[in-house]
Amino acid sequence: METQLNKKTANVTGKRPIKILQFGEGNFLRAFVDWMIDILNEQTDFNGNVQIIQPIPKGRIDDLNRQDGLYHVLLQGLEDGEPVSITRLITSVGGGINPYNDYQNFLSLAENPDLEFMVSNTTEAGIAYDPTDTSADTLPNSFPGKMTTLLHHRFQHFNGDPGKGLTIIPCELIDRNGDHLKNYILRYAEEWGLEHSFIQWINENLTFCNTLVDRIVPGYPTEQADEIKTELGYDDNLLVKGEYFHLWIIEGPESIQEQLPFHQAGLNVKFVDDLSAYRTRKVRILNGLHTSMVPVGYLYGLRTVREAVEDKVVGNFLNKALHNEIIPTLDLSAKELSEFANAVLERFRNPYIRHELSAIALNSVSKYKVRVLPSVLQYIEQEDDLPHRLLIALAALIRFYKGTLEGESIPVNDSEVVVDFMKEAWKSSDYEAITQKVLSNTDFWDRDLTAVKNVSKVVANYLESIDSRGMRSVLQ
Repeated sequence: METQLNKKTANVTGKRPIKILQFGEGNFLRAFVDWMIDILNEQTDFNGNVQIIQPIPKGRIDDLNRQDGLYHVLLQGLEDGEPVSITRLITSVGGGINPYNDYQNFLSLAENPDLEFMVSNTTEAGIAYDPTDTSADTLPNSFPGKMTTLLHHRFQHFNGDPGKGLTIIPCELIDRNGDHLKNYILRYAEEWGLEHSFIQWINENLTFCNTLVDRIVPGYPTEQADEIKTELGYDDNLLVKGEYFHLWIIEGPESIQEQLPFHQAGLNVKFVDDLSAYRTRKVRILNGLHTSMVPVGYLYGLRTVREAVEDKVVGNFLNKALHNEIIPTLDLSAKELSEFANAVLERFRNPYIRHELSAIALNSVSKYKVRVLPSVLQYIEQEDDLPHRLLIALAALIRFYKGTLEGESIPVNDSEVVVDFMKEAWKSSDYEAITQKVLSNTDFWDRDLTAVKNVSKVVANYLESIDSRGMRSVLQ
């Protein structure tokens, strides 16, 4: 029987100052930020721990405290084509607090003179304004509201000391996350009638960073848990599994790199003046290839991401779409783009993660608009030619939404409006009419794609081939 994991049983001694407050105790932050801080503590003189705050009423803070903040991270993937599997005991978490149980204890976290950073991951919906948050007297519902109360308490406790400002590094998956968070905090400060000097303190002494995070974290490895626990010798209910690859882009001043010396620990963290090009790179290459892969791979008869990239025909199609049609539209250096693209393909081949194509088929129309269509339009503008593989993916997408394949249901997963529209379009047997109807829907694409030179005709031809002769006929 495994031993319950805690500091006593794991023989973890010593105490580090709390330098980071973290909103969110979920799998991602624990396998990403807290994992990195643990490595910083081991390999640099950072010497700081994380205090975690539960951002919503239900969470796992009690489980975390029961294990004295300890848990294991299992990272699995490929490195230079070779399988890698590493388990690490994380000791960088100093404990957790549930503000819903003790608001004053939550506010007292702001009184810590060692505090330097705040990080967060409260889901994409977390950085939002809630009109029911009307003062700092009681715990606000929203994450930005909670941040405002905490920062205001710090401002008051230290009498507006400029040296007690913080660096805020949100990890929520929204564009310009730091800017949005700052704007909501300032809005609450104004609406709650807080001191003008507090607003000035925020503007002059706090740094809000925009960020981009990248690591697949499946979470608790249910199927492997008993085996892993036996191997570790501990009953760890917070065990979290993630992929080996990691990337963190932080838009902010160089001084942050001195405070967080990730480069000294060999971690894949980049501090940049503008992360826009990196966000575009991720959206177009990783997300764009995912979105193109789903209908093409599924209609071809494949069911997982790994099968798609390793299949001779589909893999070749995806590789050429990536290198010949997506990468040429991006602004970063050829070396950076090539390295990132190769890393993405290696991640897709990860033998430790079974990533079903059906699981990433959600909202494929809107995903194509955001992730693939910009590459299509930019390629046409640059090359005065059509990116045929990305248009094959578009034709496959339309065919995917027909909803059946060889008498069986296709896992279409989209809004009722999109599904009903596609069903109506497929009442026709005229492929040009179907294509015209779909591509002219400005609600889908924010423009009429039938007005783009030859796109509608080419997509219609591909659609007819896919529907009448199968996906293989187009790719082989």
